[in-house]
Amino acid sequence: MLVLAALVPITTTRQYIGIAIVLGTALSTFLAHVFAESVSQSVRSARPLTGAERWVELRNSVPILSSASLPCLILLTAWLGWLEPRTAQVLAEVAILIRIGSTVFVVQRLQGRPAGTTTVFAAVGLALLASVVVVVKIALTH
Repeated sequence: MLVLAALVPITTTRQYIGIAIVLGTALSTFLAHVFAESVSQSVRSARPLTGAERWVELRNSVPILSSASLPCLILLTAWLGWLEPRTAQVLAEVAILIRIGSTVFVVQRLQGRPAGTTTVFAAVGLALLASVVVVVKIALTH
């Protein structure tokens, strides 16, 4: 959701596409997540983490980085001149909203439940809620 919140207020031009902001947001969030999870795991276990446990924390945080990959590729198309910058930005925002909404399907699958009409409505609702959260975040911080 932070990637979406970083992407929405970007003003795009031919020279300024915003890839660095999206990538920087994802990278800094990834590092903060790895750090926080490692510290909390170490505190809970009352011992330093092993190398293997640190790798597990890195692996568990990879979805944060991957959340920026498709939006950055879409923004790259604007930088290359294949799409208008504003079109690329809207497509990148839609891609993130679809990813957020699709987490409902992942949870259903992990719980061993079949997806149905309720799942679709829940996915749409989650994407709409994410949009509202981003609007509120922008209104309060910009």
